[in-house]
Amino acid sequence: MIYIYMDGHDRMNDVQTAVQIFMPNEKYKPVDGIQDEGITVRSFLNGDRAVAELYENGAPVCSETAEVNEEGEGYALKAAVYNMLKKRSSYIPPWGMMTGIRPAKKANAYMDEGLTPEESAGKLTRLYEASREKADLAVEVALAERNILKKAHPNGVSLYVGIPFCPTRCLYCSFTSYPLDKYRDRVDAYLDALIKELRFLGEKAEGKHLDSIYIGGGTPTSLSAEQLKRLMGAVGDIFDLSALMEYTVEAGRPDTITPDKLRAIKDGGAGRISINPQTMNEKTLRLIGRAHTVDDIRRVYYQARETGHENINMDLILGLPEEGKAEVTKTMEDIAELAPENLTVHTLAVKRASRLRENLGDYDLTKAVLMEKMIDISSFGARNMGLHPYYMYRQKNMLGSFENVGYAKKGFESFYNVVIMEETQTIFAAGAGASTKLCDPVSGRIDRIFNVKNVDEYIARIDEMIDRKRKGM
Repeated sequence: MIYIYMDGHDRMNDVQTAVQIFMPNEKYKPVDGIQDEGITVRSFLNGDRAVAELYENGAPVCSETAEVNEEGEGYALKAAVYNMLKKRSSYIPPWGMMTGIRPAKKANAYMDEGLTPEESAGKLTRLYEASREKADLAVEVALAERNILKKAHPNGVSLYVGIPFCPTRCLYCSFTSYPLDKYRDRVDAYLDALIKELRFLGEKAEGKHLDSIYIGGGTPTSLSAEQLKRLMGAVGDIFDLSALMEYTVEAGRPDTITPDKLRAIKDGGAGRISINPQTMNEKTLRLIGRAHTVDDIRRVYYQARETGHENINMDLILGLPEEGKAEVTKTMEDIAELAPENLTVHTLAVKRASRLRENLGDYDLTKAVLMEKMIDISSFGARNMGLHPYYMYRQKNMLGSFENVGYAKKGFESFYNVVIMEETQTIFAAGAGASTKLCDPVSGRIDRIFNVKNVDEYIARIDEMIDRKRKGM
């Protein structure tokens, strides 16, 4: 437990995010004084300076100050805590004190203010102590995003369709997903409810320009070929797809993919699919609960090509149990042989709702140092394949406070991935656990309408889910 004592201020988020950089996966509790047990981080304002103090079992350990400048009190408090913990640590975070899920958004904001890309990168290193490498990556992604967002229609929206079923639950997963064996008899009822919700959204989409569709999960290919045909047929009947820029189906796990399903996806209008191995190492696949082999990955990849799929994404996760530089190198070599158009490289996040979090305990900074080397291997490998970074995001509890990066061949960048990260477009969302995001491009305001996560509740309460949208949209 990390106790956070905000002495005379309420900037919990600024303090906690700074602490999380060095103490990930801990529990945090605000308190009204220095505690006699564990670690207490005290912070307060003293005139034009912010002060941070660290206590262990009630005894002072170290402290640091930071000047309150034009960035405000929150920034100063965060800087004081960050610099205090950095002095005490042997690890220098590559993103410095930069937190939040969208690093490129800062770079874009600076360029919108009139700064050059070079000046924007410099500001990220100066204000947030990001390494020059990470600052340059943020700017590179920001520039790619600006080009992609130019394609958005002024009256455009996107559509997300959630399929919450999976054959098994992976070790690291915290998404809304239900084991197919237990829920197989409810899949058709789920599709009934889902299509009913889609019909309502179709009415709301009239007069708007549908830019992209993303069918995700869970694992959409947990559905049978006939169920996929039914779902995608309904999407095509309900929505005007004539001006669609992108249609993605997350094929996901190789153990759910068949030639019939690949044909159903292709015939249903999707031009982009995702086949997600996570790793190309047999031992790791068994450890994380994937019911397929490396050969299965290769087999379904080539089946997708034979079926006519010309835009394939593959997802990888770095930092999986018992993997190091050698395993990541092998994975990147195997992926290079396949040559997908897109590659998304994730840093392992130890999420609270995952079995990984429950069973493995916290990672230490030694692991984070190794993670940096593995990220370098993946970045070199992706660029060597002719892929360039075009979107990026970060998550809470990511190992070493690193990033997830999407790479793509020129012309194959995912529009949907960018708009959901940059929050520049309304996204209609249907399905259990789905969240509709209403973006006002003028004010920048974002409103969200949430569906219940539980499959049985979603089916039983579908009229209520639709009514929520009717009132909120």
